[in-house]
Amino acid sequence: MDSVEFLEALKEISKEKGVNEDIMYEALEAALIAGYKKDNSSAENVYVEVNKDKGVLKLFAVKDVVKDVEDIKTQISLEEALKVNPSLNVGDKVTLEVTPKKFGRIAAQTAKGVVVQRLREAERSVVYNEFVNREQDIVSGLVQRMENKNIFIDLGKTEAILPPTEQIPNEQYKQAERVKAFVLEVKNTSKGPQIFVSRSHPGMIKRLFELEVPEIFDGIVQIKSVSREAGYRSKIAVYSKDPDVDPVGACVGPKGMRVQTIVNELKGEKIDIVNWSEDPKEYISQALSPAKVVSVEVLADEKITRVVVPDNQLSLAIGKEGQNARLAAKLTGWKIDIKSESQAKGE
Repeated sequence: MDSVEFLEALKEISKEKGVNEDIMYEALEAALIAGYKKDNSSAENVYVEVNKDKGVLKLFAVKDVVKDVEDIKTQISLEEALKVNPSLNVGDKVTLEVTPKKFGRIAAQTAKGVVVQRLREAERSVVYNEFVNREQDIVSGLVQRMENKNIFIDLGKTEAILPPTEQIPNEQYKQAERVKAFVLEVKNTSKGPQIFVSRSHPGMIKRLFELEVPEIFDGIVQIKSVSREAGYRSKIAVYSKDPDVDPVGACVGPKGMRVQTIVNELKGEKIDIVNWSEDPKEYISQALSPAKVVSVEVLADEKITRVVVPDNQLSLAIGKEGQNARLAAKLTGWKIDIKSESQAKGE
C-alpha cells in the first residue's frame, strides 16, 4: 500500500469509527516514527510531515552540526552540512529528509500496531465522553448475555452492565430482548469505559415519566418526589404551577396510556401518582392513596404524623406487609403512624 492509499484508508477508518481525523494523523505520525526507529535501531530526533491533500509522507531527522562526528545518528559534520545549506556553522541544527524508499516489514507492523492502539484509545474516549454525559439518563439496548448473574446489554458502540443488585426482583431477561435502563455510573478503566445501569433505581421512574409526559419535559409539571420498591409498587408526587394543568391527569394520560406505557416497561409494577402539596396534612393524605384519610395530626418537631382512616380502609392504607405506608413515608419524608377510627376512639 503506498502513502496515498494509506492516507485514504485512514480517512475511511476515521469516518467509519467516528474518530477525529486529527487524532488518526497523530497516530500515523507516531507509528511512522516508531517504525523507523525500530527498523533502523535509531535514536535520531525524527519527525514526520504529512501532506493530507497530496497523500505524501516524509520523514525528517534533526542533527547537530559538529566539527568531528562522534555519533552519526544525531550528528553531522560541518563539511556535509554545508552541502545542504552553505550558511550553517558548528553548533547549528540541520534538518535532513530520511524517508526510506520502502518501509521494512517490522516498520510496517509497528506502524499498524500503533495506529490500531491509538484508534482503540480514541474509540474508547469517544464512547466514554458520550456516556459520561448520560449519567442519570435512560439508555436502550439489547440483552446480550448473562455472566455471574450480571446482565450485559448491547448499546451499539459499547455494552452496559446490569448488576444483580440493580435488577428488578423476579424479572426475567431474554437474549436479544430490548430493555431500557437507568445509567448509574460510567467509569473510565484501562480496559475501556464501563457503564453500570439499573432497572430498580427510583431515578428510572422519574426519567421514564420525563420521556413519556410532554408536560414534564416542558417544565409545566414537576416531579417532586419518587419512592419505589422495584417490581412491586412505586409512588410519584407531582405538581403544576399552572392551575389549568392537572399534574396527575397529565401523567396518567388519555385513557391511562402514558402511565400504562411505563407500567409495561417495568413488567407490571404498580404506580401511584399523587398530588404534591406544601401542606403536610394534604400531602400525606394524598401519599396514602388509594386509601381514604379521615384526619392527619402533624407533630412538626418530631417529623411525625398521626393519621386516622376509616375502619374498612386500615389494611389498604398500611398495605401488604406495610408497603403502602412505607412508600408514603419515603415519598413525603414524614414518619406516619396509622390508626383506624375505632382504634383512635379507644385511646
